[in-house]
Amino acid sequence: MIEIPGDLLEGGGQIVRTTLALSALTGKSVYINKIREKRPNPGLQAQHFVAAKALAAICSAETSDLAVGSRQVRFIPHERTGGRFRFDVGTAGSIPLILQALMPAAAYAPMPLDFELTGGTDVRWSPSIDYLRLIQLPLLHEMGYRAAIQVNRRGHYPKGGGRVNCSISPSRLLKAARWLQRGELIGIEGISHCVRLPSHVAERQANAAKAKLIDGGFGAASITTETSPPDQDSHIAPGSGITLAAKFKGGAILGADSLGERGKPAESVGEEAATKLLVELKSGAPLDRHMGDMIIPYMAVAQGRSEAQVSEITNHVLTNVKVAEIVTGVKFQIDGELNRPGKIAVDGIALKT
Repeated sequence: MIEIPGDLLEGGGQIVRTTLALSALTGKSVYINKIREKRPNPGLQAQHFVAAKALAAICSAETSDLAVGSRQVRFIPHERTGGRFRFDVGTAGSIPLILQALMPAAAYAPMPLDFELTGGTDVRWSPSIDYLRLIQLPLLHEMGYRAAIQVNRRGHYPKGGGRVNCSISPSRLLKAARWLQRGELIGIEGISHCVRLPSHVAERQANAAKAKLIDGGFGAASITTETSPPDQDSHIAPGSGITLAAKFKGGAILGADSLGERGKPAESVGEEAATKLLVELKSGAPLDRHMGDMIIPYMAVAQGRSEAQVSEITNHVLTNVKVAEIVTGVKFQIDGELNRPGKIAVDGIALKT
């Protein structure tokens, strides 16, 4: 059984998600201790617990110590399965973070998988659900990954209640990918949303982001606004947010997002997302700092040598690299310093169904 220290490097829930995802993929049993020990509220939280339960369901895993608050867990995977599954976080716990665990593991299921997840779609300390739709899925498509995400209802802090369907088709083999240079900028698009709020909130977010991007020298963006008429609004709590995606010839995509908060002007939300994207655009890298760590599990199991130039080597990148090396046996090469642009490369294990 492979042992993973939960206080490794970044020391957060990412270690749990990546370890269990790769365990489900490779069939290797794992034991994680000191889970989130560096956090003010250590141990498994609701979203980690649901992610682990979902992963156990799709690979018929035996588990021990799997409970909210637990600081250790054993995970013994068996036969992979497919089908339809439904999971409810019960809080505003992040659906995108649960999908970060499920998506790699589901790539090699023997039949299609469909998940219905209830929780938070747009919450702090997590990529937005639109980041997964606009940035992550198109990039994974280049590796042969096939999935679709449908947002049926948004869920914001503190009540959650968002509903998402994610359908994943099995991949016989993921292909290596090379993201080393950008092509010509095709354009910038995005989604600005608000629920249980006046529709002008989404419009102001979008207009502020557009103005900031024009000031930054990148021209007009195409940003869709999504709102819910008050008499048709089934959302549980008010909330808003915006996600932006810069797309380039050759397949590179950079993303950035921002969330609304009580007392935070809609203009500030839009400007914040645009400012983040401008930083990514000026880095010269084809992948942003968040994709830098999210792509690691896929690179580890793909066939051939994958290489990615990222806008920043973060602690999340280094943590995911270390976990992937321990579980799969690959050896990543990192060319660059912490908090600086750099290149990630690996010869994947060519995992097959």
